[in-house]
Amino acid sequence: MLPKDHDVRMSRARLALAGLSVGDALGERFFGRDSVVERAIAGRVEPPDPWSWTDDTAMALSIVATLERHGDIDADFLARAFARRYELEPQRGYGGTAHEILQDIASGRPWREVSAAVFGGEGSMGNGAAMRVAPVGAYFADDVARAVEAARLSALPTHANADAQAGAIAVAVAAALAWQMREAPDGERLMARVIEHTPEGLTRHGLVQALELRAQGVPTAIAAKRLGSGYRVLAWDTVPFALLCASRHLDSYEEAFWDTVSGLGDRDTTCAMVGGVVAMSVGEAAIPARWLAAREPLS
Repeated sequence: MLPKDHDVRMSRARLALAGLSVGDALGERFFGRDSVVERAIAGRVEPPDPWSWTDDTAMALSIVATLERHGDIDADFLARAFARRYELEPQRGYGGTAHEILQDIASGRPWREVSAAVFGGEGSMGNGAAMRVAPVGAYFADDVARAVEAARLSALPTHANADAQAGAIAVAVAAALAWQMREAPDGERLMARVIEHTPEGLTRHGLVQALELRAQGVPTAIAAKRLGSGYRVLAWDTVPFALLCASRHLDSYEEAFWDTVSGLGDRDTTCAMVGGVVAMSVGEAAIPARWLAAREPLS
């Protein structure tokens, strides 16, 4: 049964999706030769539209559909939704392991078996579970404990590795807390509470380091080098940097985007994470209307 406030919860999930998808689509436009990209970012040159979104948004759409249908994360339903959307548009920028996992699920193999088998049985520790999860934190924004469990469930169909699940938990909790703190944003407190809820491991270790860099006022470019900004496409070298950027700009979607993309790395994904979190703090009206219009419509 759906909760009585399901519509209110879904409005929050769609807000997170809006922030995530704009960050994803705009961040994707800043790949290319570093020197050219860095000049464009420094000048805040907005690329011509339309801005196509990637697998980050495609998978987030499946999460929102699952929440809409079940009022929770049903991992079986979600795995099928991921596979169906992948079959329709496999060219959305999925990573190699994601192609393998989603093809196998689409062919009928049990997702538990497929997810657990990759990387010699370790499971994927990639950043994919974290990039798509902000709507989960938004839906359960009034109950962080449920956000933690739902985030973990949302990771399972593709990411059996504990550090990847920790990344999803961290981003979901950040989205929930951003909504709770929207009247009085406090980035340092948000980061500290995210760390409290993130399981031990490399991702949590990176978050602790990110909080230290935040306290020291370390510039974004240096933070990106120390933490990683997704060049390895792993949860622990993506999530800490993204949440550091989000925590610094809970009052401005635009500033959050430009700061995050300046870290380069897996920039569509870091900007998707940050966009989904910061949108919960500022609301959709604070996402530039021209950016929403330039983003490819959501299917």
